[in-house]
Amino acid sequence: MMDTDSDFIFGLMSGVLAGIDVDFEEARRLLFADDLLTLAKCANTITNSFSGSKVDVETLVNAKSGGCPEDCSFCAQSSFSDSPISRYSLLPEDKILERAQNAKQHGATSVCLVCAYKAPPEKDFQMICRTIKKIKAKVDIDVNVSLGFMNHERARKLKSIGVKRYNHNLETSESNFSKICRTHDYADRMRTAKIVKEEGLELCCGGIIGMGETPVQRLELGFSIASLEPEEVPLNILVAQPGTPLENVSQIAPIDAIRTIAVWRFIMPKAILKLAGGRELHLKEKDKFALKAGANGLITGGYLTLGGNSPEKDLRMIREIGLHP
Repeated sequence: MMDTDSDFIFGLMSGVLAGIDVDFEEARRLLFADDLLTLAKCANTITNSFSGSKVDVETLVNAKSGGCPEDCSFCAQSSFSDSPISRYSLLPEDKILERAQNAKQHGATSVCLVCAYKAPPEKDFQMICRTIKKIKAKVDIDVNVSLGFMNHERARKLKSIGVKRYNHNLETSESNFSKICRTHDYADRMRTAKIVKEEGLELCCGGIIGMGETPVQRLELGFSIASLEPEEVPLNILVAQPGTPLENVSQIAPIDAIRTIAVWRFIMPKAILKLAGGRELHLKEKDKFALKAGANGLITGGYLTLGGNSPEKDLRMIREIGLHP
């Protein structure tokens, strides 16, 4: 007699808690299981078992906006897009420091400096390093960065000045990547992620769902990310931006996003699985459900070219559902 969905899900959860990896076919069955409530409950149990009830709260600083030479079709900051966004060169050191101080005052435990580069020119990289040193000296907050492609020398430098985590997302599955970007390939993104780990930085590596990929391609992305053993995994849900090639893509159903979060938790039981861009638009009040279905982190205060919930609203929501920022 074949196991029911609930029996199968509980069985896989027990295996994960015992240190047994979920394979691709098992994850595929999870993804298409009808019993979403059991899937969410078991994903939450895995989260609590490995990470407790704490929620990692992070704020982004868009330190350099627009003009990126890559053609990623989701991105309003690409030089190939006509999106009506604010475009500016690298912010002054004191302005970035002020934003880090504000993040700390509003309850963030980390701040990520994000810059729209393929890779920063040396002058900008040195300025970013000076700014990070200032933040580390004056603000009690973890500093993460996202600066595009990375080499070993620069990764070592970032590690030496106290950067905790480097963000470099895979964005989508390898089988879907050529539909999303043509100015670099999947191997380029994997290479930077591996360099980051080799030089002792923690890795933040996630992607975007809702870009026209299939559910199985979301699964492929999850396994590719898991192979890199990242400490943090941001899951973005596409907000189609005017002026980008994906501006007319159909929206993903909230339930499909939550299902992806839950299955990724089975695949990556110990990572910080972070709700990122698009959660306010697509999940709305279901972000509470997502934080009880495998997620244990969120980005607050807005994104790179989009607004978001206020930190006060997000911190209140976290506490209302019995979790701890």
